[in-house]
Amino acid sequence: MPSILVEIQETVKKYADIMSKVAQVEVEVVDENLFRVAGTGFFAAHVNEDMSREGYVYQHILRTGNREIVYDPGRENLCKSCPKQNVCQEEIEISMPICMGTETIGVIGLIGSSREQKERVLDNETMYLELLEQIADFISVKAAEAEELKKRTALLHTLDCVINHVERGILIFGREDQVLTANEAAGKQLRSKELDGKNIIVEPTGDSLNHENEYRILLEGKEFFVMGHLYDFEEPSQYSRVLIFESTRSIRERYYEMTNMVTHVGVSHMIGSDPRTLHLQEEILQVAKSTSTVLITGESGTGKEMVATAIWKASDRRDKRFVAINCGAIPEPLLESELFGYVKGAFTGADPNGRMGKFELANKGVVFLDEIGDMPLYLQVKMLRVLQERKLTRIGSNQIIPLDIRVIAATNKDLKKMIEKKQFREDLYYRLNVIPLQIAPLRERKGDIRDLICHFVSRYAGLFHRTVNTITEDTMERLISYPWYGNVRELENSTEFMINMMGNDGILNLDTLPEIIREHTEPHQENSPLQESDLNHSHLIKESKAQITPLCQLEQREIQKALELFGTDTDGKKNAAKALGISLATLYRKLS
Repeated sequence: MPSILVEIQETVKKYADIMSKVAQVEVEVVDENLFRVAGTGFFAAHVNEDMSREGYVYQHILRTGNREIVYDPGRENLCKSCPKQNVCQEEIEISMPICMGTETIGVIGLIGSSREQKERVLDNETMYLELLEQIADFISVKAAEAEELKKRTALLHTLDCVINHVERGILIFGREDQVLTANEAAGKQLRSKELDGKNIIVEPTGDSLNHENEYRILLEGKEFFVMGHLYDFEEPSQYSRVLIFESTRSIRERYYEMTNMVTHVGVSHMIGSDPRTLHLQEEILQVAKSTSTVLITGESGTGKEMVATAIWKASDRRDKRFVAINCGAIPEPLLESELFGYVKGAFTGADPNGRMGKFELANKGVVFLDEIGDMPLYLQVKMLRVLQERKLTRIGSNQIIPLDIRVIAATNKDLKKMIEKKQFREDLYYRLNVIPLQIAPLRERKGDIRDLICHFVSRYAGLFHRTVNTITEDTMERLISYPWYGNVRELENSTEFMINMMGNDGILNLDTLPEIIREHTEPHQENSPLQESDLNHSHLIKESKAQITPLCQLEQREIQKALELFGTDTDGKKNAAKALGISLATLYRKLS
């Protein structure tokens, strides 16, 4: 690493030349490494040379920090080890240390090589010493300035690196609201590749969220809303303010991720008085005592996730993590990394810092694998190994991580039929199906419907600030008799609809029901006393009209049936679209 005098070599050379012309003698300057930085006359041809073999006087000055005058070069005590002892051509030498603070960073030497020069120096010795000391001070000041500039440059570079690697946007303004510095995050959030030098108007809206203020930013005719803080610089400088911010959209996305958590429901909070529900609650309390794997099956919307959290809350792992992952909602290429994690450089596009997988995150706790039937076959092999060995290896790593987890899986598919079709591994099925729990569909738990309706009415009435006085009995009977193909989820959505449709009288009646429920007619039972021969033609026509299902509902039902049959992953949707006789794009459009 070059010395500070080498870094300001041109300045040092100028001072050496000035000193030589004023004093009419030769001058040389060396740094703390005895490297000749500057020289005049004979020494000019030997600049940038190592003097460590002959600069014995300079070595002494670098050690002591004191000036020295050698009146008889080559013959004095300081010259004993010099190879030019007794043959030195110099007549007199004055050596002055160049100091920066308490550190000696070099030496400036004034050399007289003739009797005339020596006599001139001796006649004006005090003046030469003062002049040489002054030049040494000048060089020291320049060295200090250069060192300070280096520190400032390094600091600014460090700040630039820090600023450009934070996720929040940073704008530093000048006195005229002109951007002097902006980091990469600010450019991305304000959709501008170059912000330096642009005039940006920042106005507070007066709103705040989570201890951050909202600002309106006007940039080249575009309007942006951001959350953050605007700080004024207290001391007068070229900078006026700095805005540290994050776009409102990013805030929403982060808050959604933070609040998109599983609703933790214990057994005591499970709603319903049907015998099948009460029996399920007993089973939950029984299996919660174990650490064995549980497989929860049931139609979509029956509350499989709620049962999983109830098992967790009733177990001795209730204080540990409950990590849920929907195997059908994550793209296949990402599912493995989400489950098992990966290390730096494991694959293209991976986070350079690596990521902890869901299994590792759930260590000592519970991992809930929802829609396990949608897991691709190649990943089922690795899942089986993890369940058997209770160990995992992150993608791209050789480190084996022991696991202490309880696995709860759930599916709305018939895994046995999938095994027959080679869509699900039989060995994995038996590894998961240690403790099977079957949730009956809502249409088979009629005793729960009234309790659930009362619960959802209370929830949405409070949410919408509405007062419900009563629900008519014929409306309740219609709700109880409806088959609820969408189970509890459909019942909840229907109750929310009814609260929205309720009049000011606070009565939930038949008019508030969704049309599909209001027009539903139960099919006749085989033991019905009414025989087909007793129906006249007009009655048949009336009944036929009542039983007609709108095409949109038929379409929705068939799409749902196809997805349940083939799966909701990419291949499943392709097969479903083919079976329905429509394109994949049309299927996605109808699903949305």
